[in-house]
Amino acid sequence: QVQLVESGGGLVQAGGSLRLSCTASGATFRLGAMGWFRQAPGKEREFVAAIRRIEDTLYYEDSVKGRFAIAGDFAKGTLYLQMNSLKPDDTAVYYCVAGITAYTGSSKDGYNYWGQGTQVTVSS
Repeated sequence: QVQLVESGGGLVQAGGSLRLSCTASGATFRLGAMGWFRQAPGKEREFVAAIRRIEDTLYYEDSVKGRFAIAGDFAKGTLYLQMNSLKPDDTAVYYCVAGITAYTGSSKDGYNYWGQGTQVTVSS
């Protein structure tokens, strides 16, 4: 089993920045990929970004490309999401996810483990 705990959410003005962190514990040696999803009020949970253990390949949802940056250290079980130029549309609960395969796509079913989420609110 793997446990994921997020931190770093909060309230920020539009145009500002936040850095989310995720700490993984347990059988982290099994992980092939880690990433972030988000869910805004009244909307479906959506993919944000992911990183593959092998080759350190990065993947982003189109609306965050150029503004968000994902980074991770699988050996240490840590994952980060640097969010810049934040917009009110980025307001959501952000979830750290991890999978035992190298899947880094947008399907929720591709990830085996989920954190509890951290709230990000961007005011206009």
